[in-house]
Amino acid sequence: MIRPDLSSIPGYVPGKRQPDAVKLSSNEVATAPLASAVEAMSQAAATANRYPDMGAAELKEALAEHLEVAPLQVTVGNGSSALCQQLVQITTTSDNNVIFPWRSFEAYPIFVQVVGAQPRPVSLLQNGNHDLDTMAALIDDSTSLIFLCNPNNPSGQTITQAEFDDFMAKVPDNVVVGLDEAYFEYNRAEDTVVATEAIQQYPNVVGLRTFSKAYGLAGVRVGYAFGSEEIIAAMDKVAIPFSVSAVAQAGALASLNAADELLERTEETVAIRDEVADCIGAFRSQANFVWLPGVDADQLAAKFAEQGVLTRAFPEGLRITVTNREEADQLLKAWDTFN
Repeated sequence: MIRPDLSSIPGYVPGKRQPDAVKLSSNEVATAPLASAVEAMSQAAATANRYPDMGAAELKEALAEHLEVAPLQVTVGNGSSALCQQLVQITTTSDNNVIFPWRSFEAYPIFVQVVGAQPRPVSLLQNGNHDLDTMAALIDDSTSLIFLCNPNNPSGQTITQAEFDDFMAKVPDNVVVGLDEAYFEYNRAEDTVVATEAIQQYPNVVGLRTFSKAYGLAGVRVGYAFGSEEIIAAMDKVAIPFSVSAVAQAGALASLNAADELLERTEETVAIRDEVADCIGAFRSQANFVWLPGVDADQLAAKFAEQGVLTRAFPEGLRITVTNREEADQLLKAWDTFN
C-alpha cells in the first residue's frame, strides 16, 4: 500500500526535550514573544471557529513593505520548511536532481526524495563553508533546484557576495536557487549575500526566511518566501489551503510591527556566541548556534544531558544553540565538569 522508496527517506529528527533541562537543541530563543504579539494571538485564537485568511493578505502586504518588494513577490507558509518543500514541488519531478550542501538543513534531502527526485548532497569544506565549486560542477541538464543555506545550519558559516556571484554565473537561468536565510537576523558578516538584493539581480533566486528564530514564534509556524512573481505564484498553487493559522498570522504581523524591538534581542546572542565557541573549541558562527565538528557527538550530547543541558548531535558533529548569558553560563559550567 505504501511507496517502496519511502523506506529510504530519513525521518526528520527534532531537538530533544527533557523536563527542567536547558534546551539548546532546537535553535529556539529563550525569551517569550512580545506582549503585543501574545495579545494579538490571543485575540485571533478567540475566532478559531472561523478559517484564517487563506491568502494572508495583510501579512503579505506588511512583509512586502518590510522587504521593499511588491506584494505579489511574497508568500507565506507553515514555517520556512514548508516553503522549501513547496519550492521542490514546483521545480522538481522524478526526472530531476536537486543539489544542496551537507551537512545542512536536514529536511532538504527529505523533500527531494518525497517527489522521487535524486538528491545531490555536497559535503561542506573543512572550514564549514559551502563547496560552491563542487556544487556548480554537479549541475547538469536534469538539475532543477539548488539550496544554499546562509548562514549554514549547522556550521554557521556565510557566503560572500563575490562567492555567490561567481556561483550564479555558473547556474543556468532555468535552475532555481533557494537562498535559505532562516538565521538572517543573526548574521553580522561584513561581506555576505542578502536575498533581498539577490532576487533583484537574479530572477531564478528565491529568498526564504522565518519568524521561528529571531522573532520567537517557533510554536506557531510561519515563514515567508520572496522572489519573482512567477515563482511565488507557483508556490502558492501547491500550498496546503489555510496552512498558516489566524494565530500565526496575527503573531507574525504584530512581531513585524515591532521588528526593531525584537531584533534588539539578537544582540545578546551575537555578543556571547564567539565566547561560547572559543571556550568549547567550536566554529565561530553567524547564527544563534555554534558547531563542534569531528567529535563523538552522541557521547558529548549525553554528557551535557547528564548536566541538564540538551544539545543536538549529528553524525558529523554537535550543534549547540546560543541564547542568552544565563543559559550560556549553564552550558559552559556543564562543559567544565567533563573537561
